[in-house]
Amino acid sequence: MTKKRIAVIGGGVSGLSSIKCCLEEGLEPVCFERTNDIGGLWRFQTTVCSVKKRPDFFTSGQWEVVTESEGKKEVNVFDGVMVCTGHHTNAHLPLESFPGIEKFKGQYLHSRDYKNPDIFTGKRVIIIGIGNSGGDLAVELCHTAKQVFLSTRRGAWILNRVADFGYPFDVLFSSRYKYFLLKICGLSLVNSFLEKKLNQRCDHEMFGLKPKHSVQIYLLQNRLKTLPSQSEMNAEIAKAQEEISKRYVESQRHTIQGDYVDTMEELADLVGVRPNLLSLAFTDPKLAIQLFWGPCTPIHYRLQGPGKWDGARKAILTTEDRIRKPMMTRVIESRNSMTSTITMARFMLAVVFFAIIMTYC
Repeated sequence: MTKKRIAVIGGGVSGLSSIKCCLEEGLEPVCFERTNDIGGLWRFQTTVCSVKKRPDFFTSGQWEVVTESEGKKEVNVFDGVMVCTGHHTNAHLPLESFPGIEKFKGQYLHSRDYKNPDIFTGKRVIIIGIGNSGGDLAVELCHTAKQVFLSTRRGAWILNRVADFGYPFDVLFSSRYKYFLLKICGLSLVNSFLEKKLNQRCDHEMFGLKPKHSVQIYLLQNRLKTLPSQSEMNAEIAKAQEEISKRYVESQRHTIQGDYVDTMEELADLVGVRPNLLSLAFTDPKLAIQLFWGPCTPIHYRLQGPGKWDGARKAILTTEDRIRKPMMTRVIESRNSMTSTITMARFMLAVVFFAIIMTYC
């Protein structure tokens, strides 16, 4: 049987994972990437001009994709199309918001067009916006520019990448345990704790960074196949937008925000790959404890159902080993008694949580 060809538009994070999922399902993916970023090796600097249904779509289900590379257009036929261009494809450069910009004699550009700091050597630079790009640019340019200003309208919570005990911040705050506490304690209490934690490193109010909004704590989605009805999707979208409006400031960057664990579990339910922690607590308690306490990684959803992988259990149980390995350039013999005590304490706490986890499962 001939493999179905799937056009994957975009070679970024979603595009690469989509390619992987296509291969796992026995499909033949063809990736189109218009820039020289990661993923561009398949169709280097290829622009997708149009995507439309073929005349016989209702019988064949096929699509006609027109691409352009080096001035040459090409038409391909695919059995499916995956649009993986992200929601930050187009640069937002509201020049009308800056009166007098037409008289500015210096250079201005969007962060998307930034390549290296050399062109700003010895210059006074202002970076507008304190998002991810703005923060990274400020750090890099301060080594070459004469003076760097970072401008922000609303402020922002600055998260250190290194959390307690030297662990990556996202590792400690992306577990089911933390999400479970959020459900029990409530958003207000958790936000108060996190704000206090963040202010220990940098007093946001003293530095004029404290925002009015509170702290808010791709692969799985590519395995979804069946769409709900139009009315169900509209209802879900309306519900999600209402939740987003309550928790995030209105901006172009906050269109699809949400809790990582909650989103992953919801998608896993739809696919049929969400692990049953209560059942595993009796059949495989060691694995259940790691699933509950450890970081919620995509490998958690390879234990069962579509995309099941035999090595998933071992990979989950050795997650902490891989986290610690890069830091352990000098191995020190640990005290086994202390390690055993900590392990036992974590186990007892896990038993208590599992007793009430029915509200979570």
